[in-house]
Amino acid sequence: MSAYEPRILREFADRFAPWHTALLIIDMQKDFCVDGYAASKAGRPIAAAQSIIPTLATLLEAARQSGVLVCHVGFWTLEHHLSDTAPWLAQRRRATYASDRIAMEHSEGAEFIDALAPQHGEPVIRKHRYSAFKGTNLDTVLRARNIRSVVPTGVSTNVCVESSLRDAFETGFYTALPEDACASWDKALHDSTLRNVNARFGLTCNSADLINAWNGASS
Repeated sequence: MSAYEPRILREFADRFAPWHTALLIIDMQKDFCVDGYAASKAGRPIAAAQSIIPTLATLLEAARQSGVLVCHVGFWTLEHHLSDTAPWLAQRRRATYASDRIAMEHSEGAEFIDALAPQHGEPVIRKHRYSAFKGTNLDTVLRARNIRSVVPTGVSTNVCVESSLRDAFETGFYTALPEDACASWDKALHDSTLRNVNARFGLTCNSADLINAWNGASS
């Protein structure tokens, strides 16, 4: 091995040790997860998003107990189209089960669901695009805490979760995608993202793998 080659963390437990791992809970907001709010009004099936809430709550509690950095990432659309470019607006208006009025700033729909609400001191990241890294302070927050590994969860697997995971990988973080802690309105797209991530961008796992790694490290 070259003296200049970086040392790779090969074991799962080492790669996702709690002291250098961040859990991203992405878009678990009322507009995406609760009947009667924006996504369901647009015709999006939200049963899959609702089904992962208990798993995410368990993963969140394990992260908190183990010292994993928890970041709550939420969509945040500015009024008067202040966060919309023309290409973005055009695509949002033709996207499946979407709306350009989802998660409007300061709206009830933009609030995180109660079961996964941030605690005092946990970073809240407001994003205007699919990726949690685009136009936000997330990268700065992670590097200030010496984070090396990122675990994106939430909705939707094939859009905001995948976009965030790709950007995490491309900017130098290890990534893992727990298949039971993310969801999409389309199971085929969910499964395709899992295959794509495992092929190129990180590891796929389940929430128990992460909890076992975190509990083992803290025991």
